[in-house]
Amino acid sequence: MQWLYLLLALVALAVAFKTTSVAVLMVSLLAALGFLLAWVLKLLAARVDSQTRDASLILDPVELRRLREQAEARRAAAGTPPTTPGA
Repeated sequence: MQWLYLLLALVALAVAFKTTSVAVLMVSLLAALGFLLAWVLKLLAARVDSQTRDASLILDPVELRRLREQAEARRAAAGTPPTTPGA
């Protein structure tokens, strides 16, 4: 979809170069600027969306607490003292 905005911006620029009317020139230049801006924003949004993590992979507090308890149990079984975060 984002490539359609680029194509429309190029068409608006072509219209701006071919016209003899100042009003059509201004409208087509503004349209080209708007389509170009929409293309860049859509391209950036697609890039950000492709790099976001899946929300289902985020642990809820109950699961996080269970994993911490398992890690503490493993450390206690190994004989190493638990460490506090940030220390």
